[in-house]
Amino acid sequence: MLPLAPAQDFKRIYDGDQGPNTGGMGAYSPLDWAPAGLVDEVIDRVAQPTIDEMAHRGTPFVGVLYVGLALTTRGLRVIEFNVRFGDPETQAVLARLKTPLGGVLMAAAKGGLDQVESLNWSPQSAVAVVLASEHYPDAPRTGDRVRGLKRAETIDGVQVLHAGTALKHGKVVSAGGRVLAVVGLGDDLTAARDRAYRGIAELSLKGGQFRRDIALKAAQGEVVAPAVASPLSPVTAASAATPAGA
Repeated sequence: MLPLAPAQDFKRIYDGDQGPNTGGMGAYSPLDWAPAGLVDEVIDRVAQPTIDEMAHRGTPFVGVLYVGLALTTRGLRVIEFNVRFGDPETQAVLARLKTPLGGVLMAAAKGGLDQVESLNWSPQSAVAVVLASEHYPDAPRTGDRVRGLKRAETIDGVQVLHAGTALKHGKVVSAGGRVLAVVGLGDDLTAARDRAYRGIAELSLKGGQFRRDIALKAAQGEVVAPAVASPLSPVTAASAATPAGA
């Protein structure tokens, strides 16, 4: 098993984690606030035992195993598994991956993942901000023109990744709830946020919506992993994290 870098996502549609849940309105990586050894703990306690059990049952798994987690005062808790890359967490994670992803996936497919050297990660931070359609997540409006793509992509350190888009008469239009993700890379979260939001400011979509607080608290040093309490201590609020593994 070869772990990817962890990321944190934002599920609620509105700033301050308000409103209904979505597929994800943004994410950032790395997690400077994460406890030391988090990735190793996830592998040892969650990911590897899952892979081992699947093999034991005669259904060995090869591919991407995404583990959605919560860090609580009672320790690490699993929220979900997916057998695919997480969206939009992976958009931030892969923006920092310098090792060619195709070679890693080929090695996994051929059973040679154990021969792959440690992955090479950029020390930069990445922030992904999702642009969603009007009325998302209930009844997303589609078919509206997306403008400003070329301007956004000319900004240094900015990538625009398409999700729910289509071509109509040669023009890009919305075709789903989460239309685009703008990913900014920077020397720290503040710089990465600045680039991501500069990029999204160049985009125009009728009724489009996006959160303005992706990675804000982390950039301000306000995110702290809950300390694991004794068995007799009450449970307090948890911070969500989503490491992915391949």
